[in-house]
Amino acid sequence: MAEASIPLCVDLDGTLTHTDLLVESFLLLLKRNPLYIFLCFAWLLHGKANLKAQIASRVAIDVSLLPYNAKLLEFLYSQKSSGRDLYLCTSSHKQFAEQVATHFGFFKGVMASDGEHNLTGANKAGALSAEFGTHGFDYCGNARADVPVWKKCRYAIVVGSQHIAAAAEKVSSTILHIDDKRSLVGLVVREMRVYQWIKNLLIFVPFLASHRFFDIHTIVSETIAFVSFSMCASSIYLMNDMLDLEADRRHTRKRNRPFASGQLPLVFGVFVMTVLIAIAVCLAALLSPLFQLVLAGYFAITLAYSFCLKRMMLVDVFTLAALYTTRIVAGGAAGNIPLSNWLIMFSVLIFLSLAMIKRYTELDALLREGKGSAAGRGYITQDLGILRSFGTASGYVAVLVLALYMDSSDVKVLYRHPQALWLLFGLLLFWISRMWMMAFRGQMLDDPIVFAIRNRVSVLIISLCVATVVIASR
Repeated sequence: MAEASIPLCVDLDGTLTHTDLLVESFLLLLKRNPLYIFLCFAWLLHGKANLKAQIASRVAIDVSLLPYNAKLLEFLYSQKSSGRDLYLCTSSHKQFAEQVATHFGFFKGVMASDGEHNLTGANKAGALSAEFGTHGFDYCGNARADVPVWKKCRYAIVVGSQHIAAAAEKVSSTILHIDDKRSLVGLVVREMRVYQWIKNLLIFVPFLASHRFFDIHTIVSETIAFVSFSMCASSIYLMNDMLDLEADRRHTRKRNRPFASGQLPLVFGVFVMTVLIAIAVCLAALLSPLFQLVLAGYFAITLAYSFCLKRMMLVDVFTLAALYTTRIVAGGAAGNIPLSNWLIMFSVLIFLSLAMIKRYTELDALLREGKGSAAGRGYITQDLGILRSFGTASGYVAVLVLALYMDSSDVKVLYRHPQALWLLFGLLLFWISRMWMMAFRGQMLDDPIVFAIRNRVSVLIISLCVATVVIASR
């Protein structure tokens, strides 16, 4: 039988595309309303096919943005040019499958799950055999669920690891193996954004302000709190990226993130997120109940931010300022260190200014690209001027709070050389001014705190600030 007369059937999830449309559509549904998770359990009681149909009827996926397998597409184009008929055969719901087929335009037909039949494993093998005859088709897949299909096909085209290819070779002749090597450990570390743990160093601020420089118990408690917060924060980063897939794929830089690009499986991401939360909880159990309460509050506020608050104008930046300040509150709770009203006021204001820088930078980048609004945000590029005004004002008021604090009776009690703190005042005034200058020039990264730690001048200023506090304390 001529090669061109044998239809080639191609799987979608994990094969033609690097993602799983059921998981993506499920995450989109939760992003609309987290309470849908309870309905999903009810839908699943009537079968996985019903679950897919119910979700598909409520969400829309922009298939043009999906991360497709470039190597496989090149192969498929060559097969189509040789006159071969291609069919898209997937366990995804037919609504999404038909949209993908229309997007490419080279599939002769589509076979997919509907509200009653889940086209996977043995079900897919039976459907393809009934349509094309046993060994009357070639099949391209990527998982162990495809083994029953490879048993019924003529040749197997395998997308995935050597382990999957070996499973296919046991039941069928493999004519092509498109290896999909990826370092899951490296990808997970990227998604955890370990470099963002720098923010959690704020936990040590109460320790620094309390002058307990040689208290081992406090140092250990603060370190445990730092690791617990870091694990919790990383789990949130994973969740955010899984919820923001479409927005990230539209972004010039964020489209290369492991989830958005399809390099890291979404199901694996859910598993890692769960493990990170478990570690954070276990570490928090070693500390005071107050720290556990603060960590729980941080997690709850971050969830609210991820699902809705970040799309609300101004509410988002005030929430970010609160989350930064929560780290300082957590540090106080972990070390049983009382926090002054001065520190809380200063923290809220300075972090509000930094949150404004973050939004200003994002809008400025969009303006430079010729776009008028931020996808998934409540801002337009015309807001740049007012954001700059709000941000600089809050930054300068924060420095003013510091100046008022230095003239209070508290300073004379805590510091032996309080006059040295005037250097701190000058350094912070210069630092916040410089941060806004960098943002205005378009030289700021999306996250100003990460920029502050990576920028040499900023690191020098922060180091001098810490040294000033130590000198004033002696």
